[in-house]
Amino acid sequence: QVPLKPGRSLMDWIRLTKSGKDLTGLKGRLIEVTEDELAKHNKKEDCWICIRGFVYNVTPYMEYHPGGEDELMKAAGMDGTDLFDQVHRWVNYESMLKECLVGRMAVKPIAAPKGEGFKNEMISIMLYSKVYVFFSSLYFLFYSYDWFQTDSLITIVIYTKQKDMNAELVIVDCQDRRLRGEIIADDHSYLVEVGSNCETFSLLVNIAEKIGKVEIILKKKDKINWKMLGQPLESHSTFIKRTDRGLFYRRCKLVSKTEVTHDTKLFCLMLPKSTHLCVPTGQHVYLKQIIAGTEVVKPYTPVLPFLPLDFKEPSCHDGAYIYLMIKIYSCGLFTQALDHLQVGDYISVSNPEGNFKKSQVQTSENLFLLAAGTGFTPMVKLLNFALTEVSCLRTVKLIFFNKTEDDILWRHQLEQLALKDKRFEVQFILSQPIKDWVGKQGKISSSLLSEFVKRSRKDSKVLICICGPTPFTEQGVQ
Repeated sequence: QVPLKPGRSLMDWIRLTKSGKDLTGLKGRLIEVTEDELAKHNKKEDCWICIRGFVYNVTPYMEYHPGGEDELMKAAGMDGTDLFDQVHRWVNYESMLKECLVGRMAVKPIAAPKGEGFKNEMISIMLYSKVYVFFSSLYFLFYSYDWFQTDSLITIVIYTKQKDMNAELVIVDCQDRRLRGEIIADDHSYLVEVGSNCETFSLLVNIAEKIGKVEIILKKKDKINWKMLGQPLESHSTFIKRTDRGLFYRRCKLVSKTEVTHDTKLFCLMLPKSTHLCVPTGQHVYLKQIIAGTEVVKPYTPVLPFLPLDFKEPSCHDGAYIYLMIKIYSCGLFTQALDHLQVGDYISVSNPEGNFKKSQVQTSENLFLLAAGTGFTPMVKLLNFALTEVSCLRTVKLIFFNKTEDDILWRHQLEQLALKDKRFEVQFILSQPIKDWVGKQGKISSSLLSEFVKRSRKDSKVLICICGPTPFTEQGVQ
C-alpha cells in the first residue's frame, strides 16, 4: 500500500461513485471495445483496463487506489486479469468499479483455416483432446465420492488416494440448503457440491489419513429415506485450480472482542456448527462487509487465542473458532466497521488462501521471523508449529519491530515463551522509544539484522520469514 492524499480514502471513493458523476466519459453508454481501442487508453490521464472481458475506465480511480498509480499502470490499455488475480483476486472489482464500466471486449472473429494448415490443426486438436481425456480419466481414478444412509445419518465418502490427508485439507459447509465439501490438493481442489432439501445439520468429519478417505457425516432432521443426495450444482465433482473457483464465504458470529494493546484487538469468531474448517499455518482468510452499499473485503491472518507455553502435543485451536488480531485505524473504513461490531453480530469469512509450505520449516535448522507491528500475526501459528512439531530446529528467533513499547503485541507472552523454551529468543526493536528504553532501537537495516541473523552452524539451513508494512518488507528483503 502507498500513502493516499487527503480526501482519497475508500469512503471518499464510495461517495464519488454515488455522486452521479460520469466516471466513464461515455455519458452512461456501454460500448464494445476492440483490442486496438483498448490499447489507445494507456496513460494516467486516460487509462482503461480489461478484467475478465469487461473494460473499465480507471482514470478517476487512480488517486484512490491503495496500491498506488504505478500498480494500475502495469495493466493500462491491456488485459489485466492475470495481474489482478496475482495481487488481489479477493477484491470485488465489479462492486468497486461498477460506475467505471466502459463495456465488453469485442470477440475476435476466427478465420477458417484452409488446406494443409487445417489438417495440422485438426491433428493438434485431436492430440489435445486425447491428453485432456487422459487427464480427466486420471483425475477420476484419484477423486470420486459415494454416499449411503441409515434412518438418522447421511454419510458422504470422498476417495482421494491422497497420502497424508489431514483436517487442514478438508473444508465442509452445509448452509442455505447447500452441501459443499472441498478437498485441497496443493493448488487444485476436488469439490462435492449439491443443493438439497437439507437444513443446517450437525456435522462430523472423519479422515483416514494414510489412505486419503474422507467421511462427511450429517444428522438427518427427520427419519426420511433420501432418494438422492441432492441436485448437483455447477462445480459439483470437479477437480480444478483453486484460483479458478472463486472465494467461498460463510457467516461467522463474533463471540468476543478483547484489547491486546491501545489500538489492537483480538476478535474471536465462531464458525457455524455445520462447518468444518482449520486454517493452515501461514495462510489467511478474507473478511467481507457491506459498507455504505459497497462490498469491502480485507485479508487477515488467523492467530491462536494465546501463545502455548507447553509444546508437548500439536493442537488445532481453531476447530470451532477463528481468532484475528486486528489493528483499529482511526481513519480506517474497514477496521472502524469491525470495531463497531457487537458480540452476537455476524461477518462473512472466506476459505483460507496462501502458498506457504510447512515443509520449508521442517527442513531448516534456523528459523528467523522478522515482524513489524501486526506483521506479527502470521508468526503466531508459525511459532507454535515450529516449536511443537519441528524437531530439527536448533534456533527460532523473532526480531520484532515496533514504534513504542505500548505497541508490542503479546510482549509478556513472548518473554515467558523465551524463558520456557531454550530454542526460542525474542528481540524487541523500537523506532520511537522513550528515554528509559534499554533495548535496541532503530528501523530495519543490514547492520541491525547482522547482529541477530546468524546460523547455528556454518552450513546449517536457514529460513527467514518476514511480514509487515510494504516499505519494511521491501527493505528487509534487500
